[in-house]
Amino acid sequence: MIERYTLPDMGAVWTLENKFRKWLDVEVAVCEVHAEDGTIPAEAVEEIKSKAAFTVERIDEIEKVTDHDVIAFTTNLAENIGESARFVHYGLTSSDVVDTANALLLKESCELLLEKTDALLKVLKRRAYEFKDTPQIGRTHGIHAEPTAFGMTFALWYSETIRNRARLERAREAVSVGKISGAVGAFAHLDPSVEERVCSRLGLKAADISTQVIQRDRYAEYLSTLGIVASSLEKMALQVRHWQRTEVREAQEKFKTGQKGSSAMPHKRNPILSEKICGLARTVRANSIVGLENVALWHERDISHSSAERMVLPDSSVTLDYLLAKTASLLDGLVVYPENMLKNLEATRGLVFSGQLMLALTQKGVSREDAYAWTQRNAMRVWDEGGDYAGLIKEDTDISSRLSVEEIDRVFDLKHYLRNVDKVFARVFG
Repeated sequence: MIERYTLPDMGAVWTLENKFRKWLDVEVAVCEVHAEDGTIPAEAVEEIKSKAAFTVERIDEIEKVTDHDVIAFTTNLAENIGESARFVHYGLTSSDVVDTANALLLKESCELLLEKTDALLKVLKRRAYEFKDTPQIGRTHGIHAEPTAFGMTFALWYSETIRNRARLERAREAVSVGKISGAVGAFAHLDPSVEERVCSRLGLKAADISTQVIQRDRYAEYLSTLGIVASSLEKMALQVRHWQRTEVREAQEKFKTGQKGSSAMPHKRNPILSEKICGLARTVRANSIVGLENVALWHERDISHSSAERMVLPDSSVTLDYLLAKTASLLDGLVVYPENMLKNLEATRGLVFSGQLMLALTQKGVSREDAYAWTQRNAMRVWDEGGDYAGLIKEDTDISSRLSVEEIDRVFDLKHYLRNVDKVFARVFG
């Protein structure tokens, strides 16, 4: 079983305490670079580093007066630092601090999301191999199509999750960018080398060019990536919901002792976790739209993006972190009923082998149109009147004159449909 996951891991990233801590990291890094250049005294930097302190409560008090969070933050620092505080925020604009700190927060979030993605990958791989040879009916349009292997679904999800992991890595690279370029990005008060060295100290890249803000296409990429990952998780959960339907019952969520499914119907086992995943995935996707809307700002900057980002960046990060953990838990504990899969596979009394029958006839020189018509007319009889498809086929003179009984039996051999599963797994897992 996977290790139990608790939400505060990602939640702690997006606390006000951690946000202001990242602001302080940026301010200190700038001071250190200034000291290297002789812009401010080295002893002032040491005093700043040793005395700089803040509390969320005090910043809130000051902001009620200033209506400016960064000024409230630097004022609180000054209260603790003393005379050397005059060198804090030297040559900076607020967004130099906020956007560079945001890069640190988003990078940290990506690291946690990647960890959760890796945990999900382990579950998917294990369950794929567990059910590699378990027959299941494949469905298209919700209707029985052809036989497949249950493990193929997990292999499919594994492959998609590998792509999502690559997307998260690209998103991490996109957002791990800082700027110390001033009010309109023109470096009016600082040399570009300051920006480069500050970002290097913080483990970030310096933006090639910025305005007063880091360009929001980067945040849009992050939020859109989270939306894609959430959609993949919903895809998995939606499938579980189908499997758990009473008429299907091929797999279901683990139902623990003492759990209740309904206040009115004691017999119920509802796919509540899967439904929760589907519902929350919608909010992550919706937030990606906000990221796209924030790309277009007036001139060198307005703040129409700021208030929205304070909601969607933490909300999407925390929600997807939760969804990844819950999806891993869901699939790790999924209860599977192979006997019901076989029963469902046989429910159409052999109709699902019609495609292979048609191909077998074409190999005997029958036109595709005739082969289709002969197989379909017998299939429609089974749909409408019942009976056994293989039995009807053997009685059909058009078909039986082309295929022997042994050849017809091979058409209805389940192993034929699963003969390439190992090759598919080799592609997916290497």
